[in-house]
Amino acid sequence: MAKKIQERKRITNKRASHDYFLEDSILAGIVLSGAEAKSLRMGHGHLQGAYVTEKGGELFLTNATINGAQGIPISEEEQTRSRKLLVKKSEIAKLVAKKQQGNTIIPLEILPVGRYVKIRIAAGRGKKNYDKRHILKTRDETRQIHRALKNS
Repeated sequence: MAKKIQERKRITNKRASHDYFLEDSILAGIVLSGAEAKSLRMGHGHLQGAYVTEKGGELFLTNATINGAQGIPISEEEQTRSRKLLVKKSEIAKLVAKKQQGNTIIPLEILPVGRYVKIRIAAGRGKKNYDKRHILKTRDETRQIHRALKNS
């Protein structure tokens, strides 16, 4: 009997690069129950509004939602609970130092890697509205330049 191949889906935080100036990212493990891991592999979850906090020398993913899929029951309290992240102490020290400088630790994406579920996190500094407008303006200008060069 052949094994059933499941399509593994990434869950991304699309607003992260729009709302923050991101620095180098770190790939971390995440402590999940079996139902949560299965649900994430099927793509049932989101990182909207999620962030990472530090408590007692450990990192925790806060406010990330993992919804139950068909046949995978996850209670309402368990969907948004804090989940421990598995990171080396040296990486935790770097992230905590950046957090003390005024940055925020943001989850970027959840990746099913083999039999594990990993999460990519990065420290980021919040953008102001004028920064966002300036970036959109430069993107539009470069897009118009490329169109003009392509058409001529």
